[in-house]
Amino acid sequence: MAIRVSSSKQVDALVADLASADTVKREAAIARLTVLGSRAVERIRTLSTSPVASATRIALFRALEGIADPRAFEPALQGIADADPGVAVAAIAVVRLFVRSARAATAVDRLTAVTLDRCRPDTVRLAALRALCDLDAATIAPLLKSLSKDPNEAIRKVAAAPPAMRWTDGDALELVTRAANEGLPDDPDSLRRALAQAGGSAPLPDLLRIVEQVRDREASPSPGRRGDNWAAARASAHLALADRGSRLGVYDLRESLERSRAPLPVEFLTALSLVGDASCLEAIAKAHAEARDAWWQDHLARAFQAIVKREKLTQRHATMKRIAKRWPEVVGN
Repeated sequence: MAIRVSSSKQVDALVADLASADTVKREAAIARLTVLGSRAVERIRTLSTSPVASATRIALFRALEGIADPRAFEPALQGIADADPGVAVAAIAVVRLFVRSARAATAVDRLTAVTLDRCRPDTVRLAALRALCDLDAATIAPLLKSLSKDPNEAIRKVAAAPPAMRWTDGDALELVTRAANEGLPDDPDSLRRALAQAGGSAPLPDLLRIVEQVRDREASPSPGRRGDNWAAARASAHLALADRGSRLGVYDLRESLERSRAPLPVEFLTALSLVGDASCLEAIAKAHAEARDAWWQDHLARAFQAIVKREKLTQRHATMKRIAKRWPEVVGN
């Protein structure tokens, strides 16, 4: 299909936004390119095989996944070999679209090879395995049998799970989308699993909405609301945001520490370590000073130091001065 001049300029502008450091702008560009569909494919597929930053390649493959055009198949096959696990997983999501198409043989062979390759990162192997779980049970039975003794526990669990319990990324993403836009499911554990598996593909605003909705659910007085389970689900949403470099949920991470009188799920601190900023340090220091659990205290100290190092904060920073005055033991760790 020939691209009109106006469409070509629009595509170029949106593709440029895929390289933006602004995650909201990047997500908006992915959505709009998906709507443009086939008109945008050639420009995107060309860039997806060029030496651009990993974050940009991930965004390019996500746009190709949304468009689902056959021309995306070959660059996605190349992308699976990328050394960056995020790029490889995004490329696998594109190849997954073709496991029941005329290109099925090539797609399945490549995905099977990745699943069995113990030198590949676990996240990449799991993504490939879940893609193959779209096939009939009888088709993948030999593969699942060979994975029953895999050294990776997550791989073994997926291989051993009954078909109805094998969460595929598509199923998980659907649940995440419904949770964000239609209301939370009754089971917090199902949401947590879905976020762990599809958080890398869900729109960032959806993840933030889930954080906010789960927080409201935790605060509700409803009996039997399984607060710890909901906290774990919210922690998974935070980790999904942080893994993608988004600071949309930092305010809630900070406020959670300020409110909590007990250790939080470790994913909260992992997210803080990845995206927390100077505004979070006093809350971490206070929680550290009040902690009675050695494990929790140690993880708080690690998160504190990770933020200080990443943000390049010196002892002359105003926040560090305040903390050194009130909680010197934290700064000294």
